[in-house]
Amino acid sequence: MTSPYQLPIHARPRRSCSQWLNALVFLPAFLFGCLIIHSFQLLFLLPLKIVPMRWSSKLYDEGIRYTKGCFALLINLMNQWFAPTSLSITFEMQGQGKFTLEEIQQIVRRDAAGKVVALNLPPKLVIISNHQVYCDWWYVWCLTYFMQAHKDVFIVLKKSLKWIPVIGTGMQMFRFIFLSRSWVADKAQLTTLLSKLGKKAEEEDKPFVYILFPEGTLVSKNTRPISGSYAGVLGIPDLHNVLLPRSTGLFCSLRSLSPRLPTLKLLDVTIIYPGVPPRGYGQSYYTLRSIFCDRVPPPVVHMHLRIFDVAKEVPIGEVSKRKPTNMANGRGASSLVESEVPEGERMRFDEWLRELWTCKDRYITRFLDGDASVAQSPVQVPLKLQDKVQVAGAYCYFAPVAVAYAWSKLVKKLF
Repeated sequence: MTSPYQLPIHARPRRSCSQWLNALVFLPAFLFGCLIIHSFQLLFLLPLKIVPMRWSSKLYDEGIRYTKGCFALLINLMNQWFAPTSLSITFEMQGQGKFTLEEIQQIVRRDAAGKVVALNLPPKLVIISNHQVYCDWWYVWCLTYFMQAHKDVFIVLKKSLKWIPVIGTGMQMFRFIFLSRSWVADKAQLTTLLSKLGKKAEEEDKPFVYILFPEGTLVSKNTRPISGSYAGVLGIPDLHNVLLPRSTGLFCSLRSLSPRLPTLKLLDVTIIYPGVPPRGYGQSYYTLRSIFCDRVPPPVVHMHLRIFDVAKEVPIGEVSKRKPTNMANGRGASSLVESEVPEGERMRFDEWLRELWTCKDRYITRFLDGDASVAQSPVQVPLKLQDKVQVAGAYCYFAPVAVAYAWSKLVKKLF
C-alpha cells in the first residue's frame, strides 16, 4: 500500500476528520507560541533599547538569544506533537570535505541508552544546503538544536517576508538578514551586518551559525528551465536534482566573516526527502501545510554532511585582516572584503561551488537509485525536545501572560 507521503499532494485522499482536527490544534499551538515569544520581545526587551546604559544593550542581546532559543524549542515541539520525524545523518567519508571515523565518534554524543543527545559540530559555521521545500530552513534549524547552537542562528530571507505580522517582525528582532535580490542594494547591507555579527561572536566566544541556500529558490517546474538556460550560457551540463548555485552571496558572506572568525567552517548539507522521485519536485510532496496541518511529514529527513575549513579549503581568495574603517555606515566593511577582488579568485570560487553542487547532485541520484554505499551507518536523531521542562520554554515560560495578568489585577485594584 502506498503511503500518503509517497503521493503528490494533489493525488492524496481528501482530508480526514483527524487531519482537520490536527490542523485546528496545530495552528493555535504554533501561532500562540509565536505570539508569546514576540510579546516577550516587545514587553521585556524593546524597552531596553530606550535605556542608554551599557548593561541594557548586553541584556537586550541576551534576551534576543533567549527568544531565538525559545523559537527553536517551539519548532522542535511542533515536530514532536504534530509531525513526528527524525534526521538521518550521514557523513562524507571520502573526497573533499570528508570526516574520519574518529571525528564522527567525537561528533555524535550518546547517553547510556545509546540515544543521540548532542552533535559536537564546530560552533562557528556557515551552513549551505540544497533547497527542495520551504521547510528546509525549519529542519536545518532543528539540526542546530542538537548542536547547542540554536540560540545563535542567522538566516538570509526574502525582503518580502520582513513585515509578516508577528513572525516577520519577530525575525527582524532575531537579526535575520532580509535581501531584496538586487545585489547593488544588498551588498553593503550584507557585508556590514555579517562583519558586525562575526566580530561580536568572536569577541564574546559564542556560537555562530549562518544559514544560506545558494540556489536562491526552490527546485520547481518554473525554476528548472532557468537553471538549464544558465548552464547553457556557461557552457556546462545542467544538474538533475538541484539548481545551479549562485555564488555571489556566499562568496561575499565568507569573505566578510573569514577575517573575523578565524576558526570558521563551512558545513555543506545535502537534504533528501523520501517519496520524492528522481527529478521530482519536493514542493509537490511537502509543504508546511501538508506536513503540520495534514500530518503527513517525511518519515525521515536525510542529511548528508560535508565540512570544510574556510581559511584552508575554500577558495575565497586573500582577505585583508585590517580593521575596517567607518563601520558606522558600512562603507568600511564593504570595502574591506569586496573591493578589487581579482576576477581569477572569483572564477575559482564559482568553479569550486559548481563542483560541490555537481557532487551533491550525483549523491542524490545515487541515493535515489538505492545505492547503499552512500548512506552507510546513518545517525538517527528523533526531532523532539530532550527535556519536558523545555515544553514550557518553547512558550517563554508564559512570562508575558503572567505579566498581563498581574497588570490587569493591578489596574483593577487601583481603579
